[in-house]
Amino acid sequence: MTGLHQDTSITRRRALAVTGGTVAAAGLATAGCQAAFADTGTTAGTTTGASTSASAGSTDSTCMTLMTSVTEGPYYLDGALVRKDIAEGKSGVPLSLRLTVVDATDGCTPVAGAAVEIWHCDAWGYYSGYTTANPGGSAPAESEDGSTANDGTYLRGYQIANANGVVKFETIFPGWYTPRTCRIHLKVHTGGQKEDGTYEGGKVNHTGQLFFPDDVAEEIFTLEPYAKHTGSYTVLADDMVYDGGGASSGLLTLKAVHKADPSKGYKGFLTLGVDPDAENTGAGGGGGEGGGAGGTPPSGAPTGAPPSDAPTSSASSTSSTSSTSS
Repeated sequence: MTGLHQDTSITRRRALAVTGGTVAAAGLATAGCQAAFADTGTTAGTTTGASTSASAGSTDSTCMTLMTSVTEGPYYLDGALVRKDIAEGKSGVPLSLRLTVVDATDGCTPVAGAAVEIWHCDAWGYYSGYTTANPGGSAPAESEDGSTANDGTYLRGYQIANANGVVKFETIFPGWYTPRTCRIHLKVHTGGQKEDGTYEGGKVNHTGQLFFPDDVAEEIFTLEPYAKHTGSYTVLADDMVYDGGGASSGLLTLKAVHKADPSKGYKGFLTLGVDPDAENTGAGGGGGEGGGAGGTPPSGAPTGAPPSDAPTSSASSTSSTSSTSS
């Protein structure tokens, strides 16, 4: 089934998945390590205070079984900037992400220096670099949001894991496009280094997606600026990539900043168990998105080649100050 939202009045502009079962030697998995939540008073699959829980499927400190990677989707671009805040002024409900990268093949030891790369759409379903791709339903043109965000770089970025394997991002809650649910795309890289404001070299250990509970997403989509994108929103149970596995399938644990006011934002947590010897770029893969099994991208979506003005490895960091996680 799908959740239908109704059109409401609004101002201006400005969600790791798997395709199959467990694979002993492939890519990345989410891990139910309690240590990842130590500084928030939570354990995997639970939260304290004003929160929404996501089942992690594990209550001890051991890593979960490695899972398969999925396609990177039709909106990936090389050359994202190394920075903590990726919003670039895009309007939306604030989202703070805390992701912990651990080595699932070595007792969940932190993977210091791992580069976590994320990218997602804005509140109306548009991705930087592809701002004319139709998100489905009815939405204003991306150019109408009134922000000063760089149309080639917004809502994309890297962070380098600290000694505890932790990266932190400041962004906004993503919107959606037909026929996918709300989500954030993710890659974990190792072996490279920061260079010219971006991350170069090494290899991609995992390509996946992070998901959000339906109740939280649907409440947020009634708020400005999200509510101006109307149409049929795909819930988790009907998504072509999310397989219902909770945290082991990329479902974030969320904690509301203010219980009575979702517009104040959320904090999201997940532990990622990576095999540093594995490699999966997600390019040209299945998983249901971007021409893979299970569906097609929205009308006007890219066919694989980035636009002529897309950012490259020499992208300037002037649009946002670069920083590493602390």
